[in-house]
This record gives sequence, structure tokens and C-alpha cells, in this order.
Amino acid sequence: MNTTISFLKTWHARLLTAAVLLVTLTPATLRATERWETLEAIHWIENPYDTSRPGPCGELGAYQFRERTWRMHTTLPFAQATDRRLSDAVAIRHYEWLKSGLAHAGIEVSPYTIGLAWNGGLTAVVRGAVRPSTRDYAERVRNIAGHLREAQLASR
Repeated sequence: MNTTISFLKTWHARLLTAAVLLVTLTPATLRATERWETLEAIHWIENPYDTSRPGPCGELGAYQFRERTWRMHTTLPFAQATDRRLSDAVAIRHYEWLKSGLAHAGIEVSPYTIGLAWNGGLTAVVRGAVRPSTRDYAERVRNIAGHLREAQLASR
């Protein structure tokens, strides 16, 4: 019970912090807002407590990268995925790569479709062969990103 309460307090504090930060955005940066909301949602799902311990399949960092994904976007050692600044930079590159692949396939880019591709792989999304658990993951990404968006709009 205490863990749940602690998580909710942390989540609420992050939501309020996000709202304050998003207030300062100008129209020129609004395109990056959806990316930020989506990546923050993925972080909250993957590693909300920012643990440095590897995941069950060796995933590391705020976004729980697998080594193969990390290596797609950087030559830095995989162990550095636990550095949030570096992990954010790689997450942005991966987001943009997924976004490009989805758009090239004629699939609408949204927090939901980015969540699908992040969790299930771009090829599976393009082929329409994603698992139900991947759809659940994408729904969670969409919902959290939507809450972050609502907080941004409410703070304006």
C-alpha cells in the first residue's frame, strides 16, 4: 500500500512539474511537446523510479533500452544508458526513427502508435502483427501523454 501511495505522489509531483515546464513553451516548440509527452509517458511506464538495475532482459535506463536499440542510435557504451541525459538523447533519436518509419508506412504518428512501435517493434506495427499486451502498453502511453497534455493546457 505504501509503495502505491509513494508512486502516486511521485507521479502527481512529476505531472505538476511537467505542467509548469510546459507553460513556457512557445508555438515553435509545440511540435516537440507531443514527443516529450510521449517519451515521458514511456519513461513512467518503463522505469518510474529511475532504478539503475537492469530489467529482466538486460534493459537499462529511464526508457529500459535493450542493447540492440541503444546501439542503433549511439556508439556510447550501453552501460551509459543509466545516465538520464544520455538516455534522453537516445530516446529522442529512437522516437524520431520510429516516427519516420511510421510516416513512411502511411501510419499516423501519435503517442499510441509510437507506444506500439516502442514496445512491439516498428516492423510488427507496419505489418499489423502486434500482441494484445503491446496494445495495452500503447494505451497506457496514450493515456499518460494525454494527462500531460491536459496539464499543459490547464496551466495556460
